[in-house]
Amino acid sequence: MCRATKTLMTSMQTEPAEVEDSMALAGRFLTDYTASLWGCGATCVRVEKNVRRIAGSYGYRSEITILPGHLSIVLSREGEEPRLFTQIIHPKSIDFTMNAELSALSWNISDNRVPIAQARREFNRIVEPHRHGDMRIALLASMANASFCRLFGGDAGAMGVVFAATLVGMFFKHILMGARVDNRVVFFLCAMLSAMLCAGATLFNISATPEIAQATCVLYLIPGVPYINAAGDFIARHYLCAASRLADAAVLTAALSAGLYLGLYLERI
Repeated sequence: MCRATKTLMTSMQTEPAEVEDSMALAGRFLTDYTASLWGCGATCVRVEKNVRRIAGSYGYRSEITILPGHLSIVLSREGEEPRLFTQIIHPKSIDFTMNAELSALSWNISDNRVPIAQARREFNRIVEPHRHGDMRIALLASMANASFCRLFGGDAGAMGVVFAATLVGMFFKHILMGARVDNRVVFFLCAMLSAMLCAGATLFNISATPEIAQATCVLYLIPGVPYINAAGDFIARHYLCAASRLADAAVLTAALSAGLYLGLYLERI
């Protein structure tokens, strides 16, 4: 057999493997990207648009199915058999910074034709654990809660107590989330801690409106984003995801309510 024929046969044997590996890399990247984007608080519509944008930039057509516990993506292009990629969705805390950066990454890939290897490195940087645990978030959430206390008629003493209880609760939440404690347990314990701290407004006569402080000290735990996303997914006809997010939000609300009640009960309020 001549050398040219051997070279041609070798090329024919290795080319499909290279194509398959390229699609596998794209599929694994897209499933990881989708799971992270959905978990940090994006709606199904945004997830679909971003995934199709990234897949299109690499020359693939994508069909995505999102379910409460897992997702699947089918990639295909002209002349190749479609391939299915699946991924388990692990619960994550809402993170608007991660949400925005992941969306920006999809546009960067689309506009600048970023290679998959480079896109994977940027993705790993964005989803790096504890990168978004910022002191500013805790301070701003505490100020917002104190402002709500004032909005509902609380005095300066009540605002101070709510600020302190929220700040401590936010740090406690960050520690528990870093330890991968279940979200429901985190909400229950943080609500109980904040309620017990706010009980000082009554026990030590710090405020003339202690009931306002007790009612607003757990507002930072209200799962507003899951409720909003559930409504958005419902409108977009992603009924299973909408029902799942609504149920999760209701369970978290029940958990923080139970924590608030137990905290006040332990302080005999």
